[in-house]
Amino acid sequence: MRTSYSSAQKQQAASTGKEAEYRHYDTMRAWESFVEGGLVGAELEKTVRTEILASWTRCSSSGVSALAEATPRTVDENNVHRLRRQNRHLCEAARAAFERLAPHLSGTGAILILTDRDGTVIDVIGDSHTLDLGREIHLEVGGVWDEQVIGTNGIGTALRTGKPTYVHASEHFCQGIKSWTCVGVPIIDALDRSVIGVIDLSGPSSIHQPHNVALVVSTAREIELYLAQRQREEHTTLLEEFIGNPRRHDSNSVIVLLNSAGKVVFSRNTEQLELDGFGRFDTGTQLLDLYPDMSVRELEAALPPTLPTKDIDLIKAGGETQGVALIFHNQPASQSLRVSSAGIAIKPRAGIPEDDVRIVGECPAMQEAVEFAYRAAEMKVPVLIQGETGVGKEMFARLIHSHLSEQTIPYVVVNCATLSSDSIRSELFGHAADSLAGSSREDKLGKFEKANGGVLCLDEVGDMPLELQTYLLRTLEQRAIYRVGCDIRRPVDVQHIAMTSRNIREDIVNGRFRQDLFYRIGTININIPPLRERGQDLDQLVDYFNRKFSRKFAREVLTFDAGSIQALHQYHWPGNVRELRNIIERLCLLNQKSTVSASDLPAEITHSVSAGFLPNAEPSMSLNRTMDLDEIEAIAIQRTIDKEKGNLSKAAATLGISRPTLYRKIKAYGLNRNG
Repeated sequence: MRTSYSSAQKQQAASTGKEAEYRHYDTMRAWESFVEGGLVGAELEKTVRTEILASWTRCSSSGVSALAEATPRTVDENNVHRLRRQNRHLCEAARAAFERLAPHLSGTGAILILTDRDGTVIDVIGDSHTLDLGREIHLEVGGVWDEQVIGTNGIGTALRTGKPTYVHASEHFCQGIKSWTCVGVPIIDALDRSVIGVIDLSGPSSIHQPHNVALVVSTAREIELYLAQRQREEHTTLLEEFIGNPRRHDSNSVIVLLNSAGKVVFSRNTEQLELDGFGRFDTGTQLLDLYPDMSVRELEAALPPTLPTKDIDLIKAGGETQGVALIFHNQPASQSLRVSSAGIAIKPRAGIPEDDVRIVGECPAMQEAVEFAYRAAEMKVPVLIQGETGVGKEMFARLIHSHLSEQTIPYVVVNCATLSSDSIRSELFGHAADSLAGSSREDKLGKFEKANGGVLCLDEVGDMPLELQTYLLRTLEQRAIYRVGCDIRRPVDVQHIAMTSRNIREDIVNGRFRQDLFYRIGTININIPPLRERGQDLDQLVDYFNRKFSRKFAREVLTFDAGSIQALHQYHWPGNVRELRNIIERLCLLNQKSTVSASDLPAEITHSVSAGFLPNAEPSMSLNRTMDLDEIEAIAIQRTIDKEKGNLSKAAATLGISRPTLYRKIKAYGLNRNG
C-alpha cells in the first residue's frame, strides 16, 4: 500500500538530506517518464499519489505544455475589476480572514490567494518577497490558474476535483512551477453546493508543513459560514421586499426570484411554463451575473433569450438591488385583495365546531398585513407574526391556513410559553414508548408529526427556552424530527407560522434568542398594528362586535353615545382587540339599556387619564404627566388584579391575555400580584 503524502513528510523530517533529495529525484523521474511516454505504469503508481497522477493524465489529455514556465493566461485590470464586482460577496467574505491572517504571513515566505470559480486570482496577500516571486510566474492578481491552463497546481486541481488539494514541488505538472508548494481548498456555495472559488496558500517548497492543509481548510470554512449567513439574511430581505411590492400577483402567476448573485432562490408554478431549450428553475440555478446598478433593460439582455415574455421587478433595499423578480403571467392577475368594511371572513376549520371569524379594519398597516398573509400562503414559506398581546395574531395564522388550497390540511397550535423545558421536546417531537418517566407504552406523536402536510403554529415562540431553540433550528433545517428516545429520522412537511408579542431583534441582541433561528422562522415578517394605532378601525370593530354579540344574546343592537365613543378613542387599549371584544361582549350581556354612555364603560377606560396612579408609587403621582406605553399597561394590569382581588385567572381573562403572559408582565413591571 502506497504511503500517504503526510506520512511521507513525517518520515522525511526524520531523514537525512540525502534521502529527501532521493525522493524528489524519484518524483522527478516519474514525471519525466510520464511526460515522455504518457503511460501510467505500476512504478508510477507506486511513486506518485493517485490524485496527482490523475491530474497529470488530465493535463496530458488537454494538451498542457509540461515545459511551461508560467501561466500563459492573464486578465487585464478592467477585467479584474469586473470579476471583483461579479464576486463582490466572495471578496467581502474573504476580507475579514485576510485581514486577520495578513500580519502572521509577513516573513514566513507564504502568500494567501483568493480566486474565482474559474481559477483567476482576484486577491492575494502575504510575504513581500514571495509576492515578487509570484509575479514572475503570474501568480498574482489577474493570473489564471485553471488546471487546463497551467497544469497540476493547488488552485486548478482543487477546482477540478472539488476537494482540498495540496501539490508539492515536483508534483506540479509544469516545469516552471516545480519549486513551489501550494494548498488549495474549494469554497462551496451553501445554496447549491457549487464551487465558487478557491482559497490557496502558496510559497517556496521550503514552507511546506502538514498543518498547512488544516489552516487553509479552516479559512475556507470561515468564508463559507460568512457567505451562508449573508445568504440567509439576503433571502429574508428579498422575500420581504418582494411581498411588500404594491404590485399584486395572483396564485396562477409564475414567479422566479433571483438573489444578488443572479441565482434562483425561490420559484412557484414554473412547471406551467413551456421552456424551449431551457431547464428547470431549480434553487441555485445561475440565470445571470447580476450587478448592483443593472437596469431592467440590461437585465432583459442578460437573461437567456429562450425565456418567455415576462415582467421584471428590481427588488431594492437600502438603495441597492438585492435581487430580481421574474413574473410570467399565464392568466390575468387578480385585483388586490383588501379588507373591506365588512371584514375578511375566515371559515371554520374542517371538523372543528367553531364560528366564522373576521378580520375587520381598513387602516394601511392592516391592509399590508393582510396582503403579506395572502402572499405567505401562496409561497408556503415560514412566517413570523409579531404584535402586542391581543392584536389578533392567531387570526392571521388562520387566514394563511384558510387561503391554502386544501382546507382539510392540519392546523396545529402549540403555546411555547406554557411548556416547561422538560415537556417541550416531547410536545413538539413526540416520544418513543417508555422513553419518558410515567409515559404510556405506546409511541406519542408530537406536534410536528400531527401537523405534517399542514400548518404548525408556534405561539409565543419568543418565550421558548434558549437551550431548546437548538432542537427547533435543527428540525427546521433538516425538515425531519427525531422522537425523544428514538433515533429514527422522520421527515415532516409543514408550513411554520411563529407568533410572538416580544421584540425578537432585541432578544437577539440580549442573547435570549438565536439569530440563525430568527432567519429560519421569519422568511416573511407580518407586523400586526396595536389597536391604538388603527384610527377609525376602532369604530368598525365596535360595530362588528356589537352586532355579533347582540345576535348571540338575542337583544337589540346597542347604541354608543358621543361620550362613550370619545372615551373609547382616548383609551390606550393595552389588551388591544381582545380587550375591546371582551368589553363589548360584557356590555351586550349585562347592559339593560339600549344606549351606552361613558358611565357604562369600565373604570379603567373612563378614568385612564385623570384618576390613576403608577404601581409602587406615591398616590399623589397623577397620570396627567407624560407616560410611556409600558407604564400605561402596568397601570391597567395592576388595577385589574386589584379589582379581581388577586385572582390572576380572572384578571388574565378580563385583560384578554394568557396567564403565562400575565405572570411575565407582573414580573417585568414589579407589580403586586396579591391584589
